[in-house]
Amino acid sequence: MYRALYRKWRPAVFSDVAGQPHVTQTLMHEVDTGKLSHAYLFTGSRGTGKTTCAKILAKAVNCLHPVGGNPCCACEICRGIDDGTILDVIEIDAASNNGVDNIRDLREEANFTPVRARYRVYIIDEVHMLSIGAFNALLKILEEPPSYVLFILATTEVHKLPATILSRCQRFDFHHIPPENIAERLQYVAGQEKIDLTDEAAVLIARYADGALRDALSLLDRCSARGETITPEIVSACAGIAGKEYLFQMADCVAAQNAADALRLIGNLHASSCNMERLCVELTEHFRNLMVSKVVRDPQNLIICSKEDLAAYRTQSEKFTLETILHVLSVLGDTTANLKRGLDRKIETEMAVLRLCTPSLSTDPDALLRRISELERSIRSGAVISVPAEPEKPSVDLPAEPPQTQPEEKTEKAQEQQQTKEAPAESASALFRLWPEVLLILKDTCKPISGVLVGSTAVLSENVLQIKSGNAAFARFLEIPTYVTAIQEAVEKVSGKKYHIEAFDNGREEKKSDPLEQLIAKINTYKESVG
Repeated sequence: MYRALYRKWRPAVFSDVAGQPHVTQTLMHEVDTGKLSHAYLFTGSRGTGKTTCAKILAKAVNCLHPVGGNPCCACEICRGIDDGTILDVIEIDAASNNGVDNIRDLREEANFTPVRARYRVYIIDEVHMLSIGAFNALLKILEEPPSYVLFILATTEVHKLPATILSRCQRFDFHHIPPENIAERLQYVAGQEKIDLTDEAAVLIARYADGALRDALSLLDRCSARGETITPEIVSACAGIAGKEYLFQMADCVAAQNAADALRLIGNLHASSCNMERLCVELTEHFRNLMVSKVVRDPQNLIICSKEDLAAYRTQSEKFTLETILHVLSVLGDTTANLKRGLDRKIETEMAVLRLCTPSLSTDPDALLRRISELERSIRSGAVISVPAEPEKPSVDLPAEPPQTQPEEKTEKAQEQQQTKEAPAESASALFRLWPEVLLILKDTCKPISGVLVGSTAVLSENVLQIKSGNAAFARFLEIPTYVTAIQEAVEKVSGKKYHIEAFDNGREEKKSDPLEQLIAKINTYKESVG
């Protein structure tokens, strides 16, 4: 029966373990000198050799003819441990044996001397899965075990272990295996298995494995099943990192702020049974790669992709500012979290894409930084900055403009008129800038009218204070003299004058002024004045 490569080529001695010399050399020296600890703790991410080293250590301490700290792999004890006939080496999966009763059984067995080996070795894998009661049951025997008992604990989440357990173990941290060590091991295995593996493909597999040799051997196994020379293209196809053209298309839509094409692309992907949560994760990874390409001079060691895709990332990253990429990553992160709450996945994804393609829809700091950075980029390039056209207004609504007014004064006056929300043209009007203070006073003196006036503005026209509120109930409140008096007293307190109070209504809703559009208007006016 065919055996997977990661099982067939699991190291049998410490010398074969790749990328962990700080662990293997120490263990070999301890075995060679006989200075063994009663409990070991192996920590690190998956596929870095924790369980492998635990099994090698179990053989090495019981081997009849050790060689420099390595097991000989030829004596009856080594062969018995490899084929499972030596019952003095017990491997326990803590994920499925995590109760107090399981650990109590272990403590009772530990009182018996080994049958054939020198040490009774307990390998407890994923030890962080034990319950609190199980840890407490393990604690005493772990502190003072019999002289012939050896514990080896392995875990990927060492932070979940109690401090009382950590303090009783000799700890070894397994690092991510460097890509060059993985590639070297892959070439050795490929040569032994008569697999045609190119150097570029070996490096790409090593980078995709992200420091886990077991993952690298599994991917090599998958690639070899095609029966062809393993090239980077085959590795990309087998690893699932090829065929991501739609990610580049979506990023182009965001760069061009083309929401229509982006929504059509989402519709096509959804019709093809593409999972929307997976799409958000892939887009996040894609823009992360764009960020790395933009910031790092040589990003090939940080991005897992082929040379062609790396060139595409570099080219596309030039279309974005760093602020834009950070805003996109922020929106995608929030969207992924929302999708996990069970919302309609397609609609939530479409809303996210609309926010990405239309930055003016967002008012958060990341969105504003993105818009400002794009504005600065346009200014440096000398491009004309366009402002969305406002609907034309009847000539009677426009106040007469003094002929002697300078361009800068015109701009300031236009902004003031926009801020006052087009007060009636019959009288000169100005924004009442003390209105926020009035609202603060009303919050203490008259809470009902204060609640109605949330978000309101006020305009002065001679001796009349016109209040514009989006709350439809405000007009009815003005019919009650008590509320009118409360407003007049608050206004008089901050301004020193008493005004007649009215509701402002110019007969139509105006689009809310955008501060960024005002900035663009100022820049264009300045260009015209100096050009």
